[in-house]
Amino acid sequence: MISMKERGISRRGLLKQVGATGSLLGLHSLVPAFAGEVLGLKPYVGVDPIDLDITRQPLDIGGLMGDTITINGSIPGPLLRFKEGQDAVMRVTNRLDVDTSIHWHGLLVPPEMDGVPGVSFAGIRPGETFRYAFPLKQSGTYWYHSHSGLQEQQGHYGPLIIDPIEPEPFRYDREYVVMLSDWTFEKPMAVLKNLMKQSDYYNYQRRTVPELFNDAEKNGWSATIRERMIWARSRMAPTDIADVSAATYTYLMNGMAPQSNWTGLFRRGERIRLRFINGAAMSYFDVRIPGLKMTVVQADGQNVQPVAVDEFRIGVAETYDVIVEPRDEAAYTIFAASMGRSGYARGTLASSAGLEAPIPSLGAPPLRTMKDMGMGAMNMPGMSNTADMPDGKESAPGNAMPGMDMKGGMKLDAMASDAKTMAAMDMNNENAMRSSTPPTPVKHGPDHHGRGNTMVAAFPSNRLDEPGDGLENNGRRVLVYTDLRSLAPYPDQRPPEREVELHLTGVMDRYMWSFDGKKFSEVDGPIQFEYGERLRLVLVNDTMMEHPIHLHGMWMELENGAGEFRPRKHTLNIKPGERLTALINADARGNWAFHCHLLYHMDMGMFRVVTVVDRADKGVGNHG
Repeated sequence: MISMKERGISRRGLLKQVGATGSLLGLHSLVPAFAGEVLGLKPYVGVDPIDLDITRQPLDIGGLMGDTITINGSIPGPLLRFKEGQDAVMRVTNRLDVDTSIHWHGLLVPPEMDGVPGVSFAGIRPGETFRYAFPLKQSGTYWYHSHSGLQEQQGHYGPLIIDPIEPEPFRYDREYVVMLSDWTFEKPMAVLKNLMKQSDYYNYQRRTVPELFNDAEKNGWSATIRERMIWARSRMAPTDIADVSAATYTYLMNGMAPQSNWTGLFRRGERIRLRFINGAAMSYFDVRIPGLKMTVVQADGQNVQPVAVDEFRIGVAETYDVIVEPRDEAAYTIFAASMGRSGYARGTLASSAGLEAPIPSLGAPPLRTMKDMGMGAMNMPGMSNTADMPDGKESAPGNAMPGMDMKGGMKLDAMASDAKTMAAMDMNNENAMRSSTPPTPVKHGPDHHGRGNTMVAAFPSNRLDEPGDGLENNGRRVLVYTDLRSLAPYPDQRPPEREVELHLTGVMDRYMWSFDGKKFSEVDGPIQFEYGERLRLVLVNDTMMEHPIHLHGMWMELENGAGEFRPRKHTLNIKPGERLTALINADARGNWAFHCHLLYHMDMGMFRVVTVVDRADKGVGNHG
């Protein structure tokens, strides 16, 4: 393990940094060392490996003792900091009574070092030590976590920084890691069992009878009852934003509950780099710092052309680096609201220890709309969610929209007929601009939908320019995917040779999650990429939930209209009813995990293996 001396920090300095957290919890709470300023921590440049011990132990979380899995005694685990071009060497010792692992999220490593049991790695058995060793081919903000069972939910994760060889294209005076996560005092398997018994078990924000009367007064009883029936037939509610909420979750910032108030200090006039990492198991966060603009300079560890925003949504496993410039010797709240508005994580930027700023209101919970059902072409101006028919006609109370069949999906022929009067999205390429031609429903054959699917998005739309449910028209400048432009073009600008299409599918009331209607245990074999090819990955979300989709071992170049400046990402947030595309260079031979990064979705089957083989080996596996 790296000593404090090797990191360039004394025990007195460590205590000073811990004290700067503002809560003065004392060392017994095992606040991770990186909860203080990280700029002064030197990269590990020695020849000795870093020792990481995986242990189960009780920790104080928000004043209660939790049964946690820690890395070197803290949640999150220690900050690992390296230099681009060096070799990273870690000895990981498993002191648990079950197998464990570490996956280096977003790092380009050999398959046997990727840390996914059952793919190209056997896992680390109790009492064993595994030696990870690989060259660092990139720089930026990343993280690491367990890929074994549900251990990530219990605290098995930590931040990782790789400093670049070349000077960075932006200036800052101080930096902090801000790692967001969610914690439950329930056993993770108990949470999963609750979801399997009742998918909305943790949804405490259901619509009420007074809201029914309010909607009826606004839209009329006929439209209101019809809208309620549509949602009932979909087996979801418009308030189903997140599977797990603050009903069981405590949201953490650098391992600290909101009342503990993690604090980062600054001097007036400094430019501060905040490295945001979403290490949660199931929670998206909407992040803002009231009173400060945030300039986004990196996404998923990759430099992007700077864009100033007031707020951004960070999906599970994504990272965003931002720069802020406090002008006053004051305090500013770092506010990370859960996407469903059931709770929040928070911390403070302050000019001196102990200062706090007001905590903003969570605001009203967002509601799903027709667009989230995969009927994006029907969200026309003047339509009140599901209240109005596309042709302006009303159906009898209780009837679903023409063309809707929630049991077997959406009837494409009727919906296509209704859609002739509407504007549509051209989703065939990265331009994805609005077209005057009528939409054509997406054809859903047996290759994309099996029994593990409730709904079919007949009109999935390009939603890259949308901030997301709950962030529309809030008066703040919200980051959207079309804002992201790589700082420099990727060298390979070849057009794709072929397309691989995958549909994100699920049965909400049975809590089944899958790709193309098949759980991982039901698929015939891996998805095959051919070494050296350039392909287009097409992702269609047929569910009414966001999914953060992560590909191991290779970058995904998001086709967001930026042309040759497409941003490279390791994790893509796919909105409900959305269709998006990304280009991939199949430049890493071997087997790679590809999955939804919502932990319980992955565990329930939303997982596949991608194998990259030489062209001579064509025929192994399938093409998805």
